[in-house]
Amino acid sequence: MADERKKSVAIVGGGITGLTIAYYLQKEIMSKRLNLEYKLFESSDKLGGKIQTDYTNGFVIEQGPDSFLARKQSAAKLAREVGLESELVHNDTGQSFVLKGDQLYPIPGGAIMGIPTKLAPFATTKLFSPMAKLRAAGDLFLPKTSQPDEDQSLGHFFRKRLGDEVVENLIEPLLSGIYAGDIDQLSLMATFPQFHQVEQKHRSLILGMSKVMPKPAKAVPPTKSRGMFMSFKGGLQSFVDSIENHLDEDAVKKSVRVHSIMKEGEQYKLTFTDGQVETFDRVILTTPHEVTSDILRNYSHIIQPLKEIPSTSVATVAMAFPLSSIKGNLGGTGFVVAKKSGYSITACTWTHKKWKHSAPEGYALLRCYVGRFGNDEIVSRSDDEILAAVKKDLNKIMNIDEQPDFYNITRWKKAMPQYIVGHKQRIEMLKTSLQNDMPGVYVAGGAYEGLGLPDCIDQGEAVVQNVVQSL
Repeated sequence: MADERKKSVAIVGGGITGLTIAYYLQKEIMSKRLNLEYKLFESSDKLGGKIQTDYTNGFVIEQGPDSFLARKQSAAKLAREVGLESELVHNDTGQSFVLKGDQLYPIPGGAIMGIPTKLAPFATTKLFSPMAKLRAAGDLFLPKTSQPDEDQSLGHFFRKRLGDEVVENLIEPLLSGIYAGDIDQLSLMATFPQFHQVEQKHRSLILGMSKVMPKPAKAVPPTKSRGMFMSFKGGLQSFVDSIENHLDEDAVKKSVRVHSIMKEGEQYKLTFTDGQVETFDRVILTTPHEVTSDILRNYSHIIQPLKEIPSTSVATVAMAFPLSSIKGNLGGTGFVVAKKSGYSITACTWTHKKWKHSAPEGYALLRCYVGRFGNDEIVSRSDDEILAAVKKDLNKIMNIDEQPDFYNITRWKKAMPQYIVGHKQRIEMLKTSLQNDMPGVYVAGGAYEGLGLPDCIDQGEAVVQNVVQSL
């Protein structure tokens, strides 16, 4: 009816999840002429959350995430919708390494997240001892997990299949780097359920991964393979800016922090830190889970699962060098560091080799990472201390002893939620409690069903559909 009250939706948090929700909700409102309005509240003075790009001296330096998986298509789809199709780029492929002890070892060809799918590269690598190779081959004969629905840690799953040495020297540095976590605590079912599915279907992880690997396309003449990641020529910040440019500027409220939420009948009252109060029919919380827990502090029985999600701190250290000052071999795209190697850095990307748009001609851009779950004290140190630790490591590993032309250190305090064993059950419990006691309040973002940009975008799209259907 024409005089029916316009329904309202609050989106709390302006990271990629909140931006996605605002964009697709606005699209639904316009295309279906819904009697609905939204407001997006962001506590800082700019949108994007962990997506932050620095543009010093012609470099394009990502301070948070640097890309997204191309096979998860929601990010590229959203990019096309906001006019960035021509800006999309794949990473350049190249050899990646694992630092074990003081030596860089090439990651064996055919290894998928550390799981061997080709015999020859695995048999000839010097990364593992002969006994470790024999132990890993035991996966070919082991039975599949007898309790398929029971969650377990990534470490337990892979150690059982492939043995300790392969896990510690290859799988752990690869998988832990994604979550900055401890694979002996990270949940298999919440992080990489596909490996469990392969084991259940094929019994052997090695045989199963070999079968599900896509066959290389035949091309005459052969074409250069495209990388599995995508970004933008202008950096990920250009993605944020383009989405923002498509939003109703009157609906976006920056430097506004939500203090608490209270249910009032079938609506929700949001109180802001400046004392202002607004009422909404639906509320979507896309804030970090600790912030969400604080906003919902008046509902202790609902937020208990949030309090059981730990998080860790990390820092990125980007350094620009003239190529002439790099003495070590940069024949690949970077390396990850085995946990027992004793270095401060957990990984190093040779960014100028991976992303051509990231550095001017004649310059190298190295991006190092420090901080891991249970050992993130270094993130709280001063810039000088962090830089000194990283430079010490690089000098030892790659013989880089010169000062960078400039550097950029970005700290992310308690920014990496840990999907520890039982994570999926905690999230189901949280969402069930919200549905029962606070219907119309939704949560979405990196702490729930995936950390990557496409995962957050997928969650945002799903929430929009739920909100529109509920109204």
